[in-house]
Amino acid sequence: MTEHTLRPIAAEDFKKLDIYSDPQIAPDGSGYVFVSTKVKDDDSYESQLFFQNLSETNPQQWTFHKSKQSHPRFSPDGKSIVFQSDRSGVPQLWLLPVEGGEARQLTTFKNGAVNPEWSKDGKFIIFTAMLEADDDVERQKELSKEERQKEAQEKKKQPIVIDQLKHKSDASGFRDAKRSQIVLYDIDNESFTQLTSADADHGFLDISPDGQTILFAANLNEQADRELINDIYKLDTASKQIEKLTNGKGSYGGGVFSPCGTKVAVVGHEQQYAGATLNDLYVYDLKTNERTCLSSDWDFPVGDLMIGDTRLGASEAGPVWSEDGETLYFIGTDRGATGLHSVTLNGELSTLYNRDNHVFGFSYHKSSHTFIIGVSTPVDPGNFYKLGTDGMFEQITMANAGFLADVHLAVPEELTVTAEDGWEIQGWLLKPYGFEEGKKYPFVLEIHGGPHMMYGQSFFHEMQLLAAKGYVVLYTNPRGSHGYGQHFVDACREDYGGKDYTDLMSAVDYALENYSFIDEERLGVTGGSYGGFMTNWIVGHTNRFKAAVTQRSISNWLSFYGVSDIGFFFTKWEHGLNLLDDPEKLWDFSPLKYAANVETPLLIVHGEQDLRCPIEQGEQLFITLKHLEKEVEFVRFPGANHELSRSGAPYMRIERLNHILRWFETYL
Repeated sequence: MTEHTLRPIAAEDFKKLDIYSDPQIAPDGSGYVFVSTKVKDDDSYESQLFFQNLSETNPQQWTFHKSKQSHPRFSPDGKSIVFQSDRSGVPQLWLLPVEGGEARQLTTFKNGAVNPEWSKDGKFIIFTAMLEADDDVERQKELSKEERQKEAQEKKKQPIVIDQLKHKSDASGFRDAKRSQIVLYDIDNESFTQLTSADADHGFLDISPDGQTILFAANLNEQADRELINDIYKLDTASKQIEKLTNGKGSYGGGVFSPCGTKVAVVGHEQQYAGATLNDLYVYDLKTNERTCLSSDWDFPVGDLMIGDTRLGASEAGPVWSEDGETLYFIGTDRGATGLHSVTLNGELSTLYNRDNHVFGFSYHKSSHTFIIGVSTPVDPGNFYKLGTDGMFEQITMANAGFLADVHLAVPEELTVTAEDGWEIQGWLLKPYGFEEGKKYPFVLEIHGGPHMMYGQSFFHEMQLLAAKGYVVLYTNPRGSHGYGQHFVDACREDYGGKDYTDLMSAVDYALENYSFIDEERLGVTGGSYGGFMTNWIVGHTNRFKAAVTQRSISNWLSFYGVSDIGFFFTKWEHGLNLLDDPEKLWDFSPLKYAANVETPLLIVHGEQDLRCPIEQGEQLFITLKHLEKEVEFVRFPGANHELSRSGAPYMRIERLNHILRWFETYL
């Protein structure tokens, strides 16, 4: 079919997508289980487990309850899968026999149980649960729907007492007395043992091959409320004695034991460049207490730092050990793409897969040296591929085949922009649906959040939608983005609205000079979070754009310091100072200061429950501009947090997209 016989993508089309995640190869290597997430008819999300035998074409659905199933993990003997499901109201652990039969509920914890993993001998399952200090794990009782509703109503009547800096989170709301604790479940005895109990959140990482030691991440220091570090600890499962593995100077995670149990691989950094520091890959020798950095000569971060708006569900990014314990596998982020890499303990780096797209997860079968990797491209939300020892690479799923055969998706054209100071800025341009030579088209500049994240070769529904509606779409990675080395990602700190701004303007200049089909009288701009800050900054410093949409934005750094869940440290990280150090300088960085200069019609889009960039940031900007009789409109989304565009309520995601389209259609 040609472009003109394929229909343009629509705002509601993301509801038709199956989003794959979390592949897990069976112990015998015959197949793998994965999670598929989609929007249900009642406008909520549903996730199911599927299994695909590698000798067959079509995956088989293994769960059917109309709820969220996730985090499947094979038992070491391959006979069972433990997974978490919220079918009873809150996430609990369930056990599913591989040969068939109904899943059996393992936990009835009041606040749920999540992230299960097996011990290497298959006798235990380790998981985390939100517990209060006096909770008894052997006496946990799941509340009924009516009891949960009553408890929630009673909680709303109670005042919230706050005595900590870290008292709220955009992901989970206001902090209470519950903490994430690690629990061990004995399968034969059907009993529970709580392994951690400190007044801190504990994240389980791995259990040693002999089952005697677990690794977890936490900050157990007395001054944890004032610190931004995250250490990895070893815990003896018998004595419950705890020993710190990392040095207390940075942020660490991803800890995993080597097959022999004598080494631990860790991902993290020591915050040399605050939140802009590249993740390194370390190996700790438990016998000698020596730490080796395998990535000291690299200039790209370990992990997946790609931005998208359809990726639902977590997947393995590494590190993962080889069978002989001599090699580690991991995802790395570099120049608008992510790839699968390996590194030996001697530091020899190899690229196993990098085809200029988005590797969002992988699973590794040690004995056959086979990988199942998840890949997304600008024209494919995501599919699984098999990668073999001989370099054989084949697609093994056909997710969304019917949808992809029905809609036209724009293929991005990569471009390189030379900034004012000679730096190279990578970007991509989408042509509009039904493009015709000789015709002029309106233009939208998209700006990503973070700022230390990365646009790239991944599926992005919002950008495809704008192209489908007749816009030329430009998206770039200005300085401050990941993927171009440590110096590049650090370059916007203490210079917000400086060279990051001129990078973006240089990209627009380049597009106008090299693509004659762009109508320079119909330029639009939009972005979220940091991209919202930059949108606000742009309209206060130039009138070249005829329409702008600012999303979940920052307008006033003075108030952001005190209202954001990260404000008290992010302000220092990004601007080099706290509120009282130099209020005038923070005001100079604030788009609100320049509101009188704004001539561009501005739509402000904000979630009312956003605790990352709270809605008062949008309110201040709206009231100021409205009072100045500027062209401005404010759209508030009840109940929505900072993740509205990525995982918010589906009907609200559609409303958001329609408001953006309406604004650009009105003014462009």
